[in-house]
Amino acid sequence: MIQQLFHLARDDFRFPPNHYALSEPDGLLAIGGCLQVKRLKNAYANGIFPWFNEGEPIMWWSPSERGILELQDFHCGKTLRKAQRKLNPTVTINTAFSQVIEACRNQRMAAEGTWITNAMLAAYQQAHIQGLAHSVEIWDQGNLVGGLYGIMQSGVFCGESMFHTLPNTSKMAMWALVNWLKAHQAHFIDCQLENPYLTSLGLKVVPRSKFLTRLKLADRFEIPSSMWQPQELKAIYE
Repeated sequence: MIQQLFHLARDDFRFPPNHYALSEPDGLLAIGGCLQVKRLKNAYANGIFPWFNEGEPIMWWSPSERGILELQDFHCGKTLRKAQRKLNPTVTINTAFSQVIEACRNQRMAAEGTWITNAMLAAYQQAHIQGLAHSVEIWDQGNLVGGLYGIMQSGVFCGESMFHTLPNTSKMAMWALVNWLKAHQAHFIDCQLENPYLTSLGLKVVPRSKFLTRLKLADRFEIPSSMWQPQELKAIYE
């Protein structure tokens, strides 16, 4: 299979076929271009996502193996259930997107650095304004204590990042998301890459070809107009 790294023009939003992605580093397909919402829509529709550090060129990835979470496979252990009952948080969607993405950025910046660069921050905030990017928020007595954000334009929610300031609150956000997607008969969550934290929640790894087939099937899903309206998700854990 031919591998080739492509350089994207700023005014051409097309992407090369995924099978050209490099094996080392795994999944790197293209560099350059821009982070306009139109390009982000095209990227995610084709199983491609941006990932780069501050000071680096924009890099676009399609890994040979993809981490996904089947909604029915979400693992909610006793510890998480107990923590949710004890905290009894308020859960909302799309009421504090900017706060969520900034909290995700700050948490990772403090730990090991972050791929949520200034350009990415601005791009996803614009994607939220245009109805492409969404957030789930966990509140305790009016304080934002956990959450996640991602992209959804078909039956797949493409998760980007999550954060917590209290134990288990990022897991509570994922749990709420899974139940919300189930309630609307969505397909699955794209977690992009495998890591132990997500594996503990039920993530599995599939080959790129299978992921792209599933992604294409999810195009048939029509997102209800009310699904991502800012709102509180009452009884979402029942």
